[in-house]
Amino acid sequence: MKSISVVIPNFNGRHLFEKYFETNYKILKGLGPEVQIIVVDDASTDDSVAYLEQHYGDNITIIRKEKNSGFANTCNLGIRKAGNDLIFLLNTDVTLEEGYFEKLYKYFELEDTFGVMGRIIGMEDDNILDAARSPKILGRKIKPSNFFYLQDSDTLTPTFYLSGAIALMDTRKLKAINGFNEMFNPYYGEDQEMSIRAWRLGWKCYYEHNAVCRHEVSATTKGHKDAYSVKRIYFRNRYYMHHLHLHGLDLNLYHLQVILSDVLPSLLTFQFYKAEAYLDFLRNMNELKMRKRAFKRQMKVHKSNIGIIDVIENIQYMLKYKQVVKL
Repeated sequence: MKSISVVIPNFNGRHLFEKYFETNYKILKGLGPEVQIIVVDDASTDDSVAYLEQHYGDNITIIRKEKNSGFANTCNLGIRKAGNDLIFLLNTDVTLEEGYFEKLYKYFELEDTFGVMGRIIGMEDDNILDAARSPKILGRKIKPSNFFYLQDSDTLTPTFYLSGAIALMDTRKLKAINGFNEMFNPYYGEDQEMSIRAWRLGWKCYYEHNAVCRHEVSATTKGHKDAYSVKRIYFRNRYYMHHLHLHGLDLNLYHLQVILSDVLPSLLTFQFYKAEAYLDFLRNMNELKMRKRAFKRQMKVHKSNIGIIDVIENIQYMLKYKQVVKL
């Protein structure tokens, strides 16, 4: 059995620790003496850290940040600290069901597994909030499909990306791709972009329908920003993702599509968040180019030439002739 390091990002989550952490703590400690629990506090203004120190002080590692920066940076600090075979990212607003990990170990017997996630259901009901996703392309915009799972539970189910709330990943591979892209701070889209890099390096992301956890929807992002700012960040990060992973004519056509379908309508309807998001994206073009070149060098090291369109086709091929249950 592989050893696990658990990375828990936190911002003002004392109320969530009080509600959910004890249940998770018992399950995590049940994994064996080698389990490592790392809480990374993103400069909370509540007493999250004091609460953890009082109740779990000697049994977990707490990393305190002086400045709030967001999900990607917070997780990366924990990822760098992790020393076990696998890294499990766990949100503070999630509770694990018994047997969650036992259903996931088999995926890491496969050499090309990057990571796997389970099914996310509501905290008070069994409605599915997150499951497998397959990619689709509309014009040149790449989007995840609706949730799905496979009828045959013994068949390996690929997913376009792993949810950062409950992803179990190979530590060596996760560190090899340098974790999350911190341009995506404070939140949104960083788990999708990281998963795309994993696919492009020849690794696979999976979904296990029988591993179940419960999630309090958006509990970790409530109160962070006003709705307008959240939409602006969401679209900025979508523009980042496409620019990082499209090339040549596809990239040019994508930007034309964005200007015609996002930016101009945003200006004409006085809903400026998409236009402002595109300006935010343009302001960071130099860093995007630098990261794109760095990943190209990394692909050469891994002897991979897989593009985002290849990833889409590979996942669609893996799902061909399978009994897909759409949600």
